[in-house]
Amino acid sequence: MPYLLKRPFGTHGKVHQITPESAGWRYVGFDLWRLRAGETVSDITGTDEVILVMVEGKAALQGAGQDWGELGDRMNVFEKTPPHCLYLPDGSDWSATATTDCVIAVCKAPGQGGHPARRIGPEGITLTQRGEGSNTRYINNIAMEAEDYCDALLVTEVFTPAGNWSSYPSHRHDEDDFPRITYLEETYYHRLNPADGFGIQRVYTDDLQLNETMAVHDGDVVCVPRGHHPCGAPHGFEMYYLNVMAGPLRKWRFVAAPPVEHLMR
Repeated sequence: MPYLLKRPFGTHGKVHQITPESAGWRYVGFDLWRLRAGETVSDITGTDEVILVMVEGKAALQGAGQDWGELGDRMNVFEKTPPHCLYLPDGSDWSATATTDCVIAVCKAPGQGGHPARRIGPEGITLTQRGEGSNTRYINNIAMEAEDYCDALLVTEVFTPAGNWSSYPSHRHDEDDFPRITYLEETYYHRLNPADGFGIQRVYTDDLQLNETMAVHDGDVVCVPRGHHPCGAPHGFEMYYLNVMAGPLRKWRFVAAPPVEHLMR
């Protein structure tokens, strides 16, 4: 289903622009910039809060009236070192000047002015194992529920070893019924190692009214408006993804798919 799978629309400059309007939902926005050394990009947050994630490379960042200096450290995302990020509240402007070739993700959700601009990471972000066996993956939490940096955004990185599953057991967060489950829209920005590899992501509801399985390639984005959304990394290809979630309540509560509920732990 083409509206769920977004291919990059270029190799340089802004290569992704997902808005609530284009995705057909209400909360999550996501842009991705690929810059060459010396290039500058600038924008305003408007009514959104934003987390800028230095996926790869380095850039000098200014935002919310402050000079944040050079952010970024890892030159390849699969180094798995903690990312350098910048949180900016709604009503801010920002600019980034690439000091090396770099990839910058812009994670967006409606802001309420409840948190000040701040650096996030690399301090305080620790690569953490989740799952076991062929369900093992490794997490860099940037701004999940325990990190009270944001009004609405939930952002994390996930590294899935070759041959493993991730975002599994299958689960959904598509109802506003806290504390049982929360409504959270979600984007997955995928990278593959080697870059000419592929991964698999399925998005489906229990009644299979939505039931799509997609081959994802390096640089693709998958939108998850509802339903379960597991990922698989074939043997020989390591998978990374950057998750952005947001909804009416900044809580991550999910329900497992009935056939795999017994696997939850």
